[in-house]
Amino acid sequence: MSLVDQRRSTRQISVGNVKIGSMAQVSVQSMTNTQTQDVVATVNQILALEKAGCEIIRVAVPDMEAAQAIEKIKQQITIPIIADIHFDFRLALASATAGADALRINPGNIGEAKKIKAVVDCAKKHGIPIRIGVNAGSLEQEIEQRLGTTPQAMVESAVRNIKILEDLDFHDIKVSLKASDVSRTVAAYRLLAPRTDVPFHIGVTEAGGLYAGITKSAIGIGMLLAQGLGDTLRVSLTRDPVEEVRTGYEILRSLGIRSRGPELISCPTCGRCKIDLFKIAEQVEKALLERSSRIKVAIMGCVVNGPGEAKEADIGIAGGYGKGILFKKGKVIRKIDQDELVDQLLSEIDKMIKNSEKVNGKKE
Repeated sequence: MSLVDQRRSTRQISVGNVKIGSMAQVSVQSMTNTQTQDVVATVNQILALEKAGCEIIRVAVPDMEAAQAIEKIKQQITIPIIADIHFDFRLALASATAGADALRINPGNIGEAKKIKAVVDCAKKHGIPIRIGVNAGSLEQEIEQRLGTTPQAMVESAVRNIKILEDLDFHDIKVSLKASDVSRTVAAYRLLAPRTDVPFHIGVTEAGGLYAGITKSAIGIGMLLAQGLGDTLRVSLTRDPVEEVRTGYEILRSLGIRSRGPELISCPTCGRCKIDLFKIAEQVEKALLERSSRIKVAIMGCVVNGPGEAKEADIGIAGGYGKGILFKKGKVIRKIDQDELVDQLLSEIDKMIKNSEKVNGKKE
């Protein structure tokens, strides 16, 4: 069941082969933290992100070498790539020429009108969209002096920059309004929503490490999505970006918007638990990241309540003294030595996925 209000109606744009807007599903995006000019490292990270379900990737373009590297990177990945540009309009031109599927800019820091026009003309020529990235920490000086780093200031910046592009007859636009706290971020998107039909890229920027970042992102992104706001999302974490993708899908799953890959449920443990459930749950969770089929997997601490409490799970394991059990839909299938629990569980999961693909005739 979805917890989401009616989706905000937007225009539709395309980033590579990914449709964005209210007529398309909400897409999960991330950003590399490698040096973009290091093609091998960047490609390897993007391939790992692809396996985790990342649908759009953004790369930093701080210099011309990074811009030119996009061509080689594109040859080795399958998802669309966005070039992240600040200040130097020539980097946007070079990135588009190298094959970037979209540009992320802030027209306010690109400079004079002729430079912005050059970027827009280049985007038109290559048929790629532009994301206007408004950030509370880098607003135009005049707006910040007048309104501070408020949601109202962020919205004024966005409206001004959207108008700049639309006055140049460019309409393949999406916009983000990010702050490092939930309240300003959510307020800004709410204020802008009735003023434009441009698709929204949502997220809380500089959200922090694992715990603070996931908490802020889940609340901020979750609140926006629940109100029908958001067409692409990125969870910002000071971690391996694979964790961003994983968290993004869990937010979507919890709201009933999208469901990708196995759903893992596990008990919090108690005094009856006789196995290292934390370690087992972590092992299974990591192994499931690359599996895209939608099944529910349970990791339970004991055989007393495990199968019964997790009877809605398609498959699961529960621990005991040196041994555990494998169960499906609450029914015990067999006992397993504790050191074989994870391997046998994953083997059974792969068999279930394979059988499901045979029945459906395609991957889920």
